[in-house]
Amino acid sequence: MTTLREVLEADGKRPTLIRACCDLIDDEVARKRGLKGLAVKGAFKAIKAIKPGFIPDVVDNLWDEFVAKLEPYFESWKQAEDGDFGAWMLARDRQVADSLLEVTDARARTTKMATVKKLYTKLRPTAEGHVRDALPGMARIMNTHVTL
Repeated sequence: MTTLREVLEADGKRPTLIRACCDLIDDEVARKRGLKGLAVKGAFKAIKAIKPGFIPDVVDNLWDEFVAKLEPYFESWKQAEDGDFGAWMLARDRQVADSLLEVTDARARTTKMATVKKLYTKLRPTAEGHVRDALPGMARIMNTHVTL
């Protein structure tokens, strides 16, 4: 049986997927409005100023952990053979968001980059909403690369 990792890493897809996820993050940040949007945009700008290339590096470094967190959803979807994987994820948006945030929470606890940790801690209370907002874009990315 094929795993999500095998599907996503077949034919050298990883760099394309990392870039698509980074583009999604850029798009989601740009769409933010209001005071919460200002906070997210400010944090994003600060992180990019501190270390150019930080976002692609983080996505690439956390990729395996993100995929591992999505694996149970992929397995359930395969067993159900119900629609597309993106829709399956969207129907479980809260659980998927929480699973993905477990990865970033763990990394934030151990990072030595004090500024990044401070920004993450400040934005964490609204993170589930931001991840859920981004899941339709993630679903499109997954549907491009994941089929039965």
